[in-house]
Amino acid sequence: MKFDVKACGLAFGLLWGGGVFFLTWIVILFSYADDNSLAMLKLYPGYSVTPLGSVIGLVEGFIDGFLGGAIFAWLYNKLTP
Repeated sequence: MKFDVKACGLAFGLLWGGGVFFLTWIVILFSYADDNSLAMLKLYPGYSVTPLGSVIGLVEGFIDGFLGGAIFAWLYNKLTP
């Protein structure tokens, strides 16, 4: 069975971008962590624990997840008989 590279990239992108978005809102609403303890602040330029930062994280997380999912599906298709 072969993976559709675009569909896999889209699924990973939505999952990762949505995860970054919701994690940011959990931190904002419930104050689970401060700015210094989140690794995403170092991974995504422009990201911050703010409402605007959650949207920036959503976009950058989607791009990151899309590329990771597309590479995963492409490699899977190349390595399976």
